[in-house]
Amino acid sequence: MLPNFFQIVNQLYAFIYETKHSKSGLGLPSIVALVMTIDKSWTTISNRNSDAFLDGLFEFIAHCKPLLHPIKEKIRCPCSRCCNCDKLVTLKTLEIHISEHGFDPRYTTWTYHGEPILPLPPPVPHSPEDIDMDAFFEDISANNVPTPLTQTTGPQPAQTTGPNNEFEELLARSTQKLYSSCDMTTLDFTSEISNIKVLYKISDAGYNKILALLQKACSPSKGYNFPSSYYEIKKTYKKIGLGYESIHACINDCFLFWGSDENKSLNNCPIYKESRWKNPKKRKGKKVANKVVRYFPLKPRLQRMFNTKHIAKWMTWHATRQSKENCKMNHPCDGKAWKHFDMMKPEFSGDSRNVRLGLAADGFNPFGMMSQNYSMWPVILTTYNTPSWMCMKETSLMLMMLIPDLKSPAKDIDVFLQPLIKELQEL
Repeated sequence: MLPNFFQIVNQLYAFIYETKHSKSGLGLPSIVALVMTIDKSWTTISNRNSDAFLDGLFEFIAHCKPLLHPIKEKIRCPCSRCCNCDKLVTLKTLEIHISEHGFDPRYTTWTYHGEPILPLPPPVPHSPEDIDMDAFFEDISANNVPTPLTQTTGPQPAQTTGPNNEFEELLARSTQKLYSSCDMTTLDFTSEISNIKVLYKISDAGYNKILALLQKACSPSKGYNFPSSYYEIKKTYKKIGLGYESIHACINDCFLFWGSDENKSLNNCPIYKESRWKNPKKRKGKKVANKVVRYFPLKPRLQRMFNTKHIAKWMTWHATRQSKENCKMNHPCDGKAWKHFDMMKPEFSGDSRNVRLGLAADGFNPFGMMSQNYSMWPVILTTYNTPSWMCMKETSLMLMMLIPDLKSPAKDIDVFLQPLIKELQEL
């Protein structure tokens, strides 16, 4: 009869949830407290000889009597040693185990001891209109706030170019509809179609043909606002701040034509004297480098993280929300290496806003064909300031560098990491 009883209780909880959130006004919040009231505060008391702990334990034992196995007359033990393993124990053994070893702190919902499982809230549907674009642009506008002008006697010239005008143009795209009766904005369409290009590996030429066809079928003169070319889309992304720096590298992975003006002007590697160009004897036209590394600057990304409200509030999590479970490592901040670093660098660990980064690198074939004689080696950073469920999400991983090579850079990767190391030293 008990399993049927708990099934009925679960259905009652589901009914309460539905009526409480329906538009009929038949909310029944008071019934929730009447279905089952379980006092769990005694499980957190460290002194297991105290009256409060023993009273809670005896009440728990009395609560478990009708839940015993009908034949074995035993039940699972929730002490910190047994942890509700498959081995059943008597009520007397249950009392002894909890008195000696304490209650398992991870066992918060007593599903094995009569507490019903509450139904999960129904998922809230999200539509493109739900995306808070206004909040997004409010965050990124922090870097585009104009500097107050000092008082002068003469008239001030009107500013016609600069970051503010670029931001205003971007803001206009975020509110501009594709056409009058469309719910999607121009910026939403641009991000969606760019994602399709990446997922299905559409070439730039093919992408431009698709956009040209859209322009032909839906002319701007008729009120349509489709992007005209991939070049226009890339200019839009550059205004958001998603640009990168192209750095020429020696074909032997030993030198970067980067840094000082002298290094940038070299045509040959100073170590192995290899040419920087694929066709060094070419005099007319633009020369093509043997190897080009794409570097995505770190500073703008960190600034964007602290300027974004829903991310900035988590950047001090590591200092305030460490694991409460002894001998359990749920995040790098629970480890000995993290605590040793805090002890060795107190001036750094003293400010919880200081950023802690993790670096990873691996190779992949960007064209999806294993027979293709080409590979790419990305360098990725993640921020360990944030919780474990956040720092490991795909959206939290920062692509810092793309190294084209047929094989792993191995120990030569330190050559390619020079821009990142220099930026970290400046921070």
